[in-house]
Amino acid sequence: MNRKIPLSWLQLTRDKTRLAVALAGIAFADILMFMQIGFRDALYYSNVRLHGSLQGDIVLINQQSNALLAMEPFSQRRLYKALELQAVESVHPIYLDYTSWRNPVTGRPRSILIFGFNPESNLFDLPGVQENLDRLKLPDVVLFDRSSREEYGPIAAELDQGNAVTAEVRRRRMRVEGLFTLGASFGADGNLITSDINFLRIFTDRQRGLIDIGLIKLKPGSNPNIVAQQLRNYVPSDINVLTKQEFIEFERNYWASSTAIGFIFTLGTIMGFIVGTVIVYQILYTEVSDHLSEYATLKAIGYTQRYLLIVILQEAFLLACLGYIPGWIVAMFMYSSAREATLLPVLMSFDRATTVLILTIIMCFISGAIAVRKLRSADPADIF
Repeated sequence: MNRKIPLSWLQLTRDKTRLAVALAGIAFADILMFMQIGFRDALYYSNVRLHGSLQGDIVLINQQSNALLAMEPFSQRRLYKALELQAVESVHPIYLDYTSWRNPVTGRPRSILIFGFNPESNLFDLPGVQENLDRLKLPDVVLFDRSSREEYGPIAAELDQGNAVTAEVRRRRMRVEGLFTLGASFGADGNLITSDINFLRIFTDRQRGLIDIGLIKLKPGSNPNIVAQQLRNYVPSDINVLTKQEFIEFERNYWASSTAIGFIFTLGTIMGFIVGTVIVYQILYTEVSDHLSEYATLKAIGYTQRYLLIVILQEAFLLACLGYIPGWIVAMFMYSSAREATLLPVLMSFDRATTVLILTIIMCFISGAIAVRKLRSADPADIF
């Protein structure tokens, strides 16, 4: 049985070389958008993984703090003041700071982020922390993030083999007694967790009681938003009171709006969209120009300008779908390579795949709408 083949498909497949070039151009634009959006989302996600792991409902930080990498300490008396509210079940101070870690194999120093808290309660919903709480109570003991970059040394491999590992942390010899999993971020390539007492042993210049994060656990049934508002009216104005979700958004907004890196990734996505639009426009414009007499003939026998517009937009849609497939495949490969090289969570998601597909279709439709203006010059009188 004969089937009617769409004119748009016949137009596209007439010149195989031109079609291949068009699909390569669209795939390139898609890859560029995939990588820029992927790195941007990895930036946001990697920098809020710790925030999401906190076992609490409300967070107190200094009003002058901008992000996790730029925290200002405040007195823990502000935190304990929250216990006066009936809805508050417990409060937990957390210390954090960057310091120097010396690779135990090569001796090379590298900056690392370290967290200190009272191990009587687990404040981090991270694999490996709960199992090692008792070890953190010992002097000069730290837990090492197994997802840290390899420049810190083969710490995880040595511990997995049952070997004892010691390393110099801020000129103090510390024993690595366990592993946890957090992951590298744009703010820190590696992480350590220790007790608050060990933290102050490492940072001898830090005053006890000047904390960086105050974590509040509420009694069951309490509304974090209502309690947070009560705390804002209760604690001094130099303290920023945030729900856990607001704390996550606080960090995300810093990287999105207060640093150049978030802007750069967004700009890269826009540039990919523009490049793709120009490539598809050139292809469709050339396609229309080469077949202008045929379009004029169609007009002469009664086909309307609207019909010809639909044909061009159909070509644009086909280009978008066909060019998206190789772009997605290459992006998946590049995501895998980027994860291995940076240890950042550069992952493909359904939302991202859908977003880029929609952007690709819009990109091609815009190009088609611009290129179709050439059809106005297809005058039926010109063929006679």
